[in-house]
Amino acid sequence: MASGDDSRAARSERKRAYKEAEVPMGIYAIRCHANGKLFVGHTLNLSAMFNRIRFEFAQRMHRVPELQADWERHGEAAFSFEVLDKLPPREEPGGPPPIEELKVLEEMWLERLKPYGDAGYNAPPRT
Repeated sequence: MASGDDSRAARSERKRAYKEAEVPMGIYAIRCHANGKLFVGHTLNLSAMFNRIRFEFAQRMHRVPELQADWERHGEAAFSFEVLDKLPPREEPGGPPPIEELKVLEEMWLERLKPYGDAGYNAPPRT
């Protein structure tokens, strides 16, 4: 009976550790190596975002039609998913997600890379 209690306690501990684990948040890029174009975005969960993007492409429902068309034209092998920047883990777990920090960080990367027009898939900034 003790081993059942141990495995239950171990399971409970793994579950608690999973819930407390810091999820990597940051800025990502989707790069098309066939044409050199880039898409830059931000997310509260980098791993989940890469999975979501692959799913969207597979379902032909990515929110950027030109990027979807190039994915279909060139194939998955012509693309890479890159982490450009990560937010450092928060000092204290919990609290609201740092979405404003992510938006500022994304703006910095957009300014640096300028993935607009022939260089990328992002919409140019409004002037």
